[in-house]
Amino acid sequence: MPGKLKAKIVAGRHLPIMDRASDLTDAFVEVKFGNTTFKTDVYPKSLNPQWNSEWFKFEVDDEDLQDEPLQITVLDHDTYSANDAIGKVYIDIDPLLCSEAATVISGWLPIYDTIHGIRGEINVLVKVDLFNDLNRFRQSSCGVKFFCTTSIPRCYRAVMVHGFVEELVVNEDPEYQWIDRIRTPRASNEARQRLIFLMSGELQRKIGLKVLEMGGNAVVGYLQCFDLEGESGLVVRAIGTACTLEKISSTLPATATHPSNSSPSKDMKEPGFGEEAPGVPLSSGPPTPLRAQTFSSFSPSKSYSRQSSSSDTELSLTPKTVGHLCHFCMVPPSPFCVFQEYPFFPLTAFPPGFLLHVGGVVSARSVKLLDRIHNPDEPETRDAWWEEIRQEIKSHAKALGCQAVVGYSESTSICEEVCILSASGTAAILSSRFMQDGPLDTEHRLFEEVVSPGCGFCHIPYDELNIPFPAQLTYCYCCRRYKVPDVLFTTIDLPTEANVTGKGCLIQARLCRTKKKAQGEGNATVISNLLPFLEYELHTQLMNKLKLRGMNALFGLRIQISIGETMLLGLASATGVYLTALPSPGGIQIAGKTPSDITYEQHISNMQKKINDTIAKNKELYEINPPEVVEEIIGSPIPEPRQRSRLFRSQSESSDEVSELDLSHGKKDAFVLEIDDTDAVEDIHALLTDFPTPAGFYSCNTEIMPGIQNWTSAIQMFTSVRVFRLNASLTSQGLNKIFSDLCENLLKSLYFKLRSMVPCCLCHLNFTVAIPEDELIQFVILLLLNNKKVSKREGIKICLSCLDSFPFFYLSSSMEKASPLPEGRSRSLRSNRSYSGSSVAVVKMTPLSFIPGAKIIKYLGIINMFFIRETTSLREEGGVSGFLHTFIAEVFAMVRAHVAALGGNAVVSYSMKECVFMENPNKNQAQCLINVSGDAVIFVRESELESTSVQTQSATTHTSNGAEGT
Repeated sequence: MPGKLKAKIVAGRHLPIMDRASDLTDAFVEVKFGNTTFKTDVYPKSLNPQWNSEWFKFEVDDEDLQDEPLQITVLDHDTYSANDAIGKVYIDIDPLLCSEAATVISGWLPIYDTIHGIRGEINVLVKVDLFNDLNRFRQSSCGVKFFCTTSIPRCYRAVMVHGFVEELVVNEDPEYQWIDRIRTPRASNEARQRLIFLMSGELQRKIGLKVLEMGGNAVVGYLQCFDLEGESGLVVRAIGTACTLEKISSTLPATATHPSNSSPSKDMKEPGFGEEAPGVPLSSGPPTPLRAQTFSSFSPSKSYSRQSSSSDTELSLTPKTVGHLCHFCMVPPSPFCVFQEYPFFPLTAFPPGFLLHVGGVVSARSVKLLDRIHNPDEPETRDAWWEEIRQEIKSHAKALGCQAVVGYSESTSICEEVCILSASGTAAILSSRFMQDGPLDTEHRLFEEVVSPGCGFCHIPYDELNIPFPAQLTYCYCCRRYKVPDVLFTTIDLPTEANVTGKGCLIQARLCRTKKKAQGEGNATVISNLLPFLEYELHTQLMNKLKLRGMNALFGLRIQISIGETMLLGLASATGVYLTALPSPGGIQIAGKTPSDITYEQHISNMQKKINDTIAKNKELYEINPPEVVEEIIGSPIPEPRQRSRLFRSQSESSDEVSELDLSHGKKDAFVLEIDDTDAVEDIHALLTDFPTPAGFYSCNTEIMPGIQNWTSAIQMFTSVRVFRLNASLTSQGLNKIFSDLCENLLKSLYFKLRSMVPCCLCHLNFTVAIPEDELIQFVILLLLNNKKVSKREGIKICLSCLDSFPFFYLSSSMEKASPLPEGRSRSLRSNRSYSGSSVAVVKMTPLSFIPGAKIIKYLGIINMFFIRETTSLREEGGVSGFLHTFIAEVFAMVRAHVAALGGNAVVSYSMKECVFMENPNKNQAQCLINVSGDAVIFVRESELESTSVQTQSATTHTSNGAEGT
């Protein structure tokens, strides 16, 4: 057999009371893997049993090690009745299958029950012994590393990036298979949870096989999603970027250290793309995470995977074309050549110089009717759906003259039998520095050589004479040699080399539209007719708010479309910035169509004055002072931009109405809003009353806040779930206002709770909105707080500011280890037991791919966990809010425990992919499903590295002095 799995059950603690007569428990453990089950002895009458079992050994294939989780079940022994279940633990074995990751899983893991939550802890030891297997027909992908981070992982170098990998698996949902018998909550939830773990492992193995066939050894930007299609079935799908990664030497020269709160050094020398980097900067803060990433040329003589060592060279799925191919994306190097495929890159952050040009956002949506999955082994229908979407994205990128799509993501929204498939990304051209020497167009080569590194990615990649859409172009305000658009939308993070003026901010567009109740094809038709207008109005709102803030570019754009029985929700979030290379945005000009009178003209004049004052105030707030263009220094003047050929307005327009607009006053290049009815006036009022960010707060949905460099290591992650009920009988305008107010109130509540932390920055602010039931709206907020003010009791401030959002038992362990609790809080907090870190330090969690002021020294594997929680006593658990946040706190505790068992001390790139909530208030019932993922890592603080370096230097000096004395 190619592998041997060994497990040992050591002890348990804090088990629940199962025997009411003695207030104790007769506990024993079942250890199951595949079809083999072992049992420990019964430890009688104890809540803290000490089993100290022998090693349970499973001889299995490495394929099974990837597909199956180790299942540990804790039960209470009953002599005259069935044994009572206490809870289960699922352990993913995949981190032990990679030689560079963890070698053993050891520690206290929470025992989880889908009805009662966490019910104590169990101490386990898990090891894997793999034998050498050179079978070329094997179906395992052991050794392939997976990373959730959307950039090249720290302490790794990308030797070669092979391209896009995707896969999906389908199955019937056990929740909808209880037809012949009465559904029991625990049995149904556990069957569903186990199936999802199995499907997740199978999917990861199949993705790894594709990577091996392409010659890679890692998947970066791994994004796994669940589509709960109800009676139609269950779909688990994943996308990622296949890479060949190489570990960077861990040699850390003491001279490489620099303070994390200082601005990035522009003249810091980077390792060459074909050279070996001796090390990386000690700081992984915002200015430098990508500067440490390097790319070296690919050497065919190296064996980067177990599969590549065999003689089967024809199994490679790497596309083959005539002539030289790009080592980075496997496409012909020139954007003017004919490509065999357009690669997709889920990555959002890249090394400097990777993006030659950015064309803009490309997206596609499709409405599908779900049909029942009859054969789980044939997922062709779902594959065909996504292939159609990707082909459309490719055609959009080609129309923009681009060869790749970066920042690519896929999502779904499901309501009964209707599903909306969405895909989006940023069309881009890749730099030839990452390509083989081959036939490259001379004009393109010269174009690349003279481009300024700070503005080159803004230059248009498409032909100015054949623009696929109406646009206003002008010369770059940095190099003045090439054309740039007036506005740039992207789905990626801000490139590190970008020239930015002032600071950035979070910009959101929100829409709620009612629809008629319908079934089947009629419902799909209604949604298909509404989607284009919904997305158009979202983009119009984004453009209005961008202009109102005096900015000209959006980064990290994420548009969510959620469908319900009677409404459609649209939420677009992005980070607005002012790119120095792009022209300054013109003002917003209001134009009216109705017959003019004195009162109406005064009203228009007042609104115009408010808009002009708001723009001026925002420019001062975000420090947007673009440098003046000096003709004597730069040379010939920049040509005046041509008059806008298309006018974006808040309402629909037709070609014969454009001539009626009054553009005789104001700037000719002003952004025009036309007031043609009451709704348009209300839209402008809503635009002007948009809640401004309070002083001392900065917010963005990207990893790095543009314009802010003085980060500290005082970071804290927050997750909040809010559920609201709307009255569907309201009009679209009324629902839209309520929906917008809900989003604003959520942000206001965050600012209020964190008011004692000023100044602070809310980074990676991730909003997720869903309509789980009719008239019900659910918000999930995942964000990272970074406090710029260093305080001795910053941990206490952060925790106490959100006590009303998180249960006490979750906070107790982290607060007890941070510093003494304030008077009045100590007894209430410590009376609630914590299961997340009573024996180990608290594991840090962050949605960022790095930890400011620290260096990641090892990746231990991905954490991909799925949990179901159901209750029949919703009111007793504190209602919807209490139930949801208790569940989230338990998820945090379980994630931390599993990371600590792997030997890690942090989770980076953490995200909550799914949070599905269902409620039945009449029966006092509720159910929630949560899927979380992230990278388990080991990090070291800069201060520890510096002290180690000083000790090493002093020891070296002492040795040399001793030698001289001798």
